[in-house]
Amino acid sequence: MEIQNKERAEELINKGRYFTKLKPEPKENNSFTISLKVSSYNELNMMVSDLLKASIILLNPDAKGLSSFTKDHDVNVMTLLEIALQLLPEEEMELLDEVYKVGV
Repeated sequence: MEIQNKERAEELINKGRYFTKLKPEPKENNSFTISLKVSSYNELNMMVSDLLKASIILLNPDAKGLSSFTKDHDVNVMTLLEIALQLLPEEEMELLDEVYKVGV
């Protein structure tokens, strides 16, 4: 039974439809890239800006009142959530469900 489960798990992994989120870097070992979809350079700039603002505020609660960090202290949480959604590995989670079923 255990051998059948292992073979089934290997079959699922080798199907190739899983593990699609990370793309291996051809010239580097153990390095991957991930793509983020943006509609413009301005959107990319806003995403990075919001990440930096959130980091500054979280690291230093007094930073909200310091105008030297940024002219706009509002962090657009929506862009942070959009980034998080794009980073979620959906296909990989499907594989975990399938492997779990094999082991049960």
